[in-house]
Amino acid sequence: DGDADRTGGGAMSMASLDGNTQLARATTGINRVPLVTVDFWLIKLMAVTMGETAADYLAVNLGFGLTATSLIMSAVLIGALALQFGQKRYVPWSYWLAVVLISIVGTLVTDNLVDNFGISLVTTTVMFTIALAATFAIWFSSEKTLSIHEIFTTRREGFYWLAILFTFALGTAAGDLVAEKFGLGYLSTGILFGLIIGSLAMGYFFLGLDPVLGFWLAYIFTRPLGASFGDLLSQPSRFGGMGLGTIITSAMFLAAIIAIVTYMSVTHDGEDPGAQA
Repeated sequence: DGDADRTGGGAMSMASLDGNTQLARATTGINRVPLVTVDFWLIKLMAVTMGETAADYLAVNLGFGLTATSLIMSAVLIGALALQFGQKRYVPWSYWLAVVLISIVGTLVTDNLVDNFGISLVTTTVMFTIALAATFAIWFSSEKTLSIHEIFTTRREGFYWLAILFTFALGTAAGDLVAEKFGLGYLSTGILFGLIIGSLAMGYFFLGLDPVLGFWLAYIFTRPLGASFGDLLSQPSRFGGMGLGTIITSAMFLAAIIAIVTYMSVTHDGEDPGAQA
């Protein structure tokens, strides 16, 4: 899978796929998730930022509370995932709708455990680390790969979205742990996780970091990076933020997400080349 993963940008072509991947495509269809391009990381970062601020807006500003907000958004997420699974291919608007919603629900899961059930951020961070590791272990045991370039079946897509949910919940817990429990604040926490992601990129491009490992680590750490800057923009100055509020911050990032998804839909950026064959 290494060679296929290293071609994770738009340059990946049918000729670059190994025999097993071509056989899987021939028998089960095209890849159902996007290739890893610059646009992928941009929209993912914006989605997680919006997930943080939107969850706060629904639960606090609209007064729904954590429990009601969690139930409502979980139901909406289930509907969005049903729509996504029905596509049987990568369709930008349905895929990224699911990502935005799962970002919100992942945030709410962690917030519920901490605020409603009194579970510490240390414990939730450990819990979700174990849950994510178990998901990867079962996924690999079943499918013999964790490559996102080979999400050809419903079972693999199920593993994929479960892993995504746990990365958001884990990223929320880890980000809050560093920013609040360790007292680094939003800006310093964002810079810290930005440096970690930068080191992963250096490892991938120059030191031979395994592409599958590098991808999932970066996916985890973009969650606290985005959440930290979302809180920095939205929270009042007395809490160390810039005071833009959750409405303005969420609207800003939602507009940016819509613009990039529209661009991706028009240009086919991130699509499996087999989808256009």
